[in-house]
Amino acid sequence: MEKIVLPDIKNIHLLDVYIQNGGYTAAKKAFSQSTDDIIDQVKKSGLRGRGGAAFSAGLKWSFMPKTTNKPKYLCVNGDESEPGSFKDRQIFEYNPHQLIEGILITCYAIGAKTAYVYIRGEYHKWIKLLQKALDDAYAAGYVGEAMKEKFGSEFFCNIYIHKGAGAYICGEESALMESIEGKRGYPRVKPPFPAQNGLWGCPTTINNVETITNVPPIINKGWEWFSKIGEPKHPGTILYGVSGHVNKPGVYELPSGTLLTDIIYNYAGGVPGNKKILCVIPGGSSMPPLRGAQIEGVKMDAESLKAAGSAIGTGGVMVMDEDTDLVKVLSRISKFYHHESCGQCTPCREGTGWLDRIQQRMVDGKGSISDLDLLVTVASQIEGNTICALGEAAAWPVRFMITRFRDYFEARVSKEVDLAVANKVHSMRQTAFPLADIKH
Repeated sequence: MEKIVLPDIKNIHLLDVYIQNGGYTAAKKAFSQSTDDIIDQVKKSGLRGRGGAAFSAGLKWSFMPKTTNKPKYLCVNGDESEPGSFKDRQIFEYNPHQLIEGILITCYAIGAKTAYVYIRGEYHKWIKLLQKALDDAYAAGYVGEAMKEKFGSEFFCNIYIHKGAGAYICGEESALMESIEGKRGYPRVKPPFPAQNGLWGCPTTINNVETITNVPPIINKGWEWFSKIGEPKHPGTILYGVSGHVNKPGVYELPSGTLLTDIIYNYAGGVPGNKKILCVIPGGSSMPPLRGAQIEGVKMDAESLKAAGSAIGTGGVMVMDEDTDLVKVLSRISKFYHHESCGQCTPCREGTGWLDRIQQRMVDGKGSISDLDLLVTVASQIEGNTICALGEAAAWPVRFMITRFRDYFEARVSKEVDLAVANKVHSMRQTAFPLADIKH
């Protein structure tokens, strides 16, 4: 199978090797066409976002205003800080120039002169690698004003790398823009949407790293070619990051719609010791988990996973064998989202705290049956009541893990309800008069 994003070409990360293999020819081809033609090709290809929502990339580009007095911007989301997701760093390391070329084409299509690649601050190695590739591209005239002479076009743009500061919330598109502006990473209320009011109040498009990296091959080989790879409604290849209890964890580029069991057993080498699978989270830690008995016949694409009761997310496949302590797993997931909540929304700020505390009680062996119902209730009250999707990210693992593994969790908690100590606050409150002096 041909790989689109991570081709099997030795040293493709080097500029001269990339050029020898057709690098930057897609940009030259794109600059000779109209912007509407480029957007139309990406639409027809069926390319969908690889960052979680799986939204049509071409359709998102078309939301940008055609005429405006304001500058336009492109933000490339490489924050990648969700547990279970580690695909974008492979692009930074092994195929950075295709990402850069994809940025050039995208900027041309939407009319942007400036692009920011937002990378999580902990990715020190990969920030340096992408910066080296970007410096080489600038020096060779493929980025910046020298593009006009290199490509024989009037279009040019600049690309900057912006380091994050360790906050998961900045993976949310509007919080990402706030961070680039130098502000605290608080998500914005929508509408208005970024295409109308983005960076510094200007029209902005936000795409994931993997999404953008797919663009040059689409332009070079045609949208028809891309649309025939994988599932028709979710075409192309996808970078699946497989972790957990597998013999060969790693990133595998495979056609969309590849069977989940094939990914685990044929590519990731199966489960150590041939143990049974207890649980699989197919799209990163925020996605609804599946029981091991549910994964047979499940395809890894947006529609198929939705039908199975989960979501594609970032394609981070987390495998857990039969000996996994799901109580501890779920507790660690909830601790992460509690820690990463920005605190702007009360349901998320308070709700994630309660999810964390209740589950810690279960980890300590002090949980009860009523705690399971309480967890589902709290998760349901967070979901859909927050400014951004971190609320859902915190709620879904809890709600679906408890409901789908109810038997497992019931076996781990006490059937007895340990009532809390009676409230003595009011009887201990200081008053202006001693209680003994108050006549009844």
